Amino acid sequence: QVQLVESGGGLVQQGGSLRVSCEASGSIFNEYIMGWYRQNPHTEREVVATISSDGTAEYHDSVKGRFTISTDYAKKTVDLQMSTLLPGDMAVYYCNLRQRKDVFSEYTDYWGRGTQVSVAR
Repeated sequence: QVQLVESGGGLVQQGGSLRVSCEASGSIFNEYIMGWYRQNPHTEREVVATISSDGTAEYHDSVKGRFTISTDYAKKTVDLQMSTLLPGDMAVYYCNLRQRKDVFSEYTDYWGRGTQVSVAR
């Protein structure tokens, strides 16, 4: 099993910055992908940014140039630095870890409980 604990988030004025962090523990394989997803009451959960254990990062088009994802492989943490926040960024942000035992296995997703990011106009 894998446990994910999120921290950070909160309320910020439009145009401001926030950082959310996540620490993973448990049975984590050498290769995995960690990332951040978000969901609000009006949308389905969507990917915000992901980063693989080799450091390859990908971003949703709406956050490119504003958000930066980073990871500490040794500590099994992933951070999301969010800048120039917009009302559309307001959501519950969920930490995710995706891994598989080997190339013959399917991926398993693990989720944190989520942390609220609110943006005031």
